[in-house]
Amino acid sequence: MTPGQILAAVLLAMVISGAGTWRVQDLRMGEKLAEQGLAHQKALDAITSEAWSQQNAEQDKRLAAEQRATAADQQHSMEHSNEKRKQVALRDRLATADVRLSVLLDATDSASGCNVPATPGAVGVVHAARRAQLDPAHAQRIIGITDAGDQGLIALRACQAYVRAIAP
Repeated sequence: MTPGQILAAVLLAMVISGAGTWRVQDLRMGEKLAEQGLAHQKALDAITSEAWSQQNAEQDKRLAAEQRATAADQQHSMEHSNEKRKQVALRDRLATADVRLSVLLDATDSASGCNVPATPGAVGVVHAARRAQLDPAHAQRIIGITDAGDQGLIALRACQAYVRAIAP
């Protein structure tokens, strides 16, 4: 062989060897990139799964709070309705004189000017402290005031229940 042929053969061997090396490197790099892509996809899947779990947990918490608030609202409505029914019945009984509203009198108060005897007489059946009956109109006003107070207390309890229901 001539030196030019040897040189050509060596160059040809180097080109073939270089092309083979490049091909092997390309295959190895492709495998590494595929492994990195797979690892990246697994990480993204894990992050997405965790985000969905957190979102579902928050949604469950919100739903539970809404259910507690609804239950408290129903309880408040029921208490309000019951109290209204009681107040109407009491007002009706006061209006028909079925019930009389009375107050205790202080037996030691000399400024009251009330001539109710300190000791029960033979005509009375009540053997307790001295009492005086209120005028039905005044009794109705007093019942109205206590009704407003009762409604305020029911509303306060409803607000407190609502805050407890939505507070963590």
